[in-house]
Amino acid sequence: MDKAFTLYGEEFRSRFLIGSALYPSPAIMKEAVAASGSQIITLSLRRQNPAQQEGRAIWDYIQQTGCKLLPNTAGCKTPKEAITLAEMSREIFQTDWLKLEIIGDDYNLQPDPFGLVDAARELIKRGFKVLPYTTDDLVVCNKLRDAGCEVIMPWGAPIGTGQGLLNKYSLRTLRERLPDIPLIIDAGIGAPSQACEAMEMGFDGILLNTAVAKAQNPVLMARAFAQAIEAGRSAYEAGLMLKRQTASPSTPTIGMPFWHQGQK
Repeated sequence: MDKAFTLYGEEFRSRFLIGSALYPSPAIMKEAVAASGSQIITLSLRRQNPAQQEGRAIWDYIQQTGCKLLPNTAGCKTPKEAITLAEMSREIFQTDWLKLEIIGDDYNLQPDPFGLVDAARELIKRGFKVLPYTTDDLVVCNKLRDAGCEVIMPWGAPIGTGQGLLNKYSLRTLRERLPDIPLIIDAGIGAPSQACEAMEMGFDGILLNTAVAKAQNPVLMARAFAQAIEAGRSAYEAGLMLKRQTASPSTPTIGMPFWHQGQK
């Protein structure tokens, strides 16, 4: 399997990006991240500010994972708010990588497409490497690419729902129309089988948090997702068989000895 996974010029072995929130304890979070094999971990300034005492313990564990930090702008509702938080995160976490989130609806946490594009354009001008969390809308994804985003992260379903790939037509369209940019499914994945299916469709990676952190055994679930993501990528590279409307025998009769054909 092709192990190279390049984002903004950096290569990673793992195609699994993992979140750091919602775990029963910082120690379990650290174990789950290790089991996932992930090399990129998301974190929020609001939850894990190392300058604040309450965020010290989990920040220490995050550092111990050795993963690349991907701060996010979770909870922001305007470009101005997201840009301000991004600048603070860059100063505190010492990275220009950013998972950009701007929420437009409080009920399903759907991204605001207009604010997202505006914020991405400004942040890229400021030197950030922006990984935007967006919907599966082709037009929005095209505009994010045109704004300078070198990675795009469409949702499979709303955050935390575990519904999987709700709109497979739109996701397949994204993959076909944007063949040369890394696409990472972010949000809505609830089971390893769903992650595997996304990878079989040709997506480049999976970012998730809740499905691992809220599992009865987060460490075991992290390992299961890692295996599913690798299996899905291998299947995509191997080439899946085409679906057919009619049956096709796996053992053809052409060339079969005449005496075998006459047996009853």
